[in-house]
Amino acid sequence: MDYLQAAREITKSIPEIQNELRGHETQNSFSVIRTLTDHIKNMVRQNEKVLLIKSIKKMNAIYKNGDALLKNAVESTFIYSLDSFTAFCNEEYKKTIFRHISQDLQKVYSKQIYQHGM
Repeated sequence: MDYLQAAREITKSIPEIQNELRGHETQNSFSVIRTLTDHIKNMVRQNEKVLLIKSIKKMNAIYKNGDALLKNAVESTFIYSLDSFTAFCNEEYKKTIFRHISQDLQKVYSKQIYQHGM
């Protein structure tokens, strides 16, 4: 899957994000993932669990089926920013978020955390 296919997949399953994805003049893997990441951040802030879980599952699928550029974008955009948008969540909400992140992405997250602390 490339970024154009990812954008189509996102708009099919999360129509609310359609205008944001269309608004990018120079669309690429990073802008698509950044848009979905921003959407997830907003869902966390608004405590919108149903749409949040749906969005995280879409991120998981993009990571699993995406090309190297999409995987890199997910790792360096979504995973890198997880701490910043879960920092002020209560522990139960944070667990809910991480419970829906795929095992592969959780491994990437753990690797980033442990490498960053070294």
